[in-house]
Amino acid sequence: MTSGSALPAAQAVLFDRDGTLVVDVPYNGDPELVRPVDGAREALDRLRAAGVSTALVSNQSGIARGLLTRAEVDAVNARLQDLVGPLGPVFVCEHGPDDGCACRKPAPGMVLEAAAALGVAPERCTVVGDIGADVGAARAAGARAVLVPTPVTRAEEVEQARAAGVPVVADLRRAVDLVLGAEALRDATAPRRSR
Repeated sequence: MTSGSALPAAQAVLFDRDGTLVVDVPYNGDPELVRPVDGAREALDRLRAAGVSTALVSNQSGIARGLLTRAEVDAVNARLQDLVGPLGPVFVCEHGPDDGCACRKPAPGMVLEAAAALGVAPERCTVVGDIGADVGAARAAGARAVLVPTPVTRAEEVEQARAAGVPVVADLRRAVDLVLGAEALRDATAPRRSR
């Protein structure tokens, strides 16, 4: 599923939450339902070990819809960090799709805020997400993007990402390979030999 080559060195990786770092439970306000996706802890550990800053940028329209409170979202985010380690600054858009805010992805607001909080230029940030809105927010902010599709990712989102030169990879491990360099990407995509 890999397309594209290694990205120039990133100083920060900004992660989407639902579907990217955790198995998506729509409008989840229960920390007990938080399940990291396969490889999430390892991916974050590799970035931390390499000195790459991280942050979370998450649309949570359930707050605007009255389905969640901000306290519940914060509790879910805290549980995620218990399971995968520190994520760095956390940015949440509480608005609904029709609110016209500057923060809800695909608008660039949270990406720009996260870059500023980390002291990193947006163009040295990579946004990792599972849907077109994540890619759109990255591109609108001048950051790079990596798309890690899930069953809810629409085919046209994958096609649009590829057409824009955005790498599309199978999992978080491969996304981090891209962020950390070409050698790791070659290792990740090389055919495995049986022993």
